[in-house]
This record gives sequence, structure tokens and C-alpha cells, in this order.
Amino acid sequence: MDLSSFWKDVLSKNRAALPSYFCEDAVIRWHCTNEQFSVAEFVRANCDYPGEWEGMIERTEESGDLLISVVKVFPRDRSASFHAVSFFAMKEARIRTLDEYWADDGDAPAWRKRMGIGRPIR
Repeated sequence: MDLSSFWKDVLSKNRAALPSYFCEDAVIRWHCTNEQFSVAEFVRANCDYPGEWEGMIERTEESGDLLISVVKVFPRDRSASFHAVSFFAMKEARIRTLDEYWADDGDAPAWRKRMGIGRPIR
């Protein structure tokens, strides 16, 4: 599966194309919000989410039938940003399971800043 095409279709909310990436009985899990979706539910949740979105793949890994992506996602006005870490278990070039972890990007918390440890990545 081409992760670039998948993420382009996710971010552009391509309702017609998204189901074609999945096995019919695929399971999608958003662990940070404790939600599990069927393919139809995932497409609806993704495509009905408010706003217009863009993003960039920052990293991909592949190990056998497992694909992993790290994607930075942001609204077109760049008013916020998020990171999605996604684990794609594949079967015959289609997604069998997708486990995703979404996080808001932001500053380190004040308590860690007070400790004087760490430094910005970029």
C-alpha cells in the first residue's frame, strides 16, 4: 500500500477512495480516545470531521505485513498541529487493522521546564 496516497486521501477527506484501502472487515482503533470503528464508521468520522486539513509524513517503517507512519497534521490556517502514529497490519495489500495514536503538539509542561532538562527537537 502506498502510504502517501492513503494520507493524501485521509487529509483531503476522499470519501470515495478511503474504503478501497481496507479489508471489508477491517478494524480501526483510536487508542487515545478509546474508540473502535468499522471501515464505514472510520470513513464517516474522518470525512465529517470539521475543517480542511493538510499534513506531511515525517517517518515510515515497514516490517513484514506491518507498516508504521508518523504524520504531522494541521488545519490549513496552521492554527494548531497534531501528530498521528499509525500501525497498519496488512493483508493482501489492504489494511486489516489500523491502530492510531493522536496527540496535540505543544510546549513542554511548566514542571519540566522548571527542571531545566530537555531541549527542543527543532
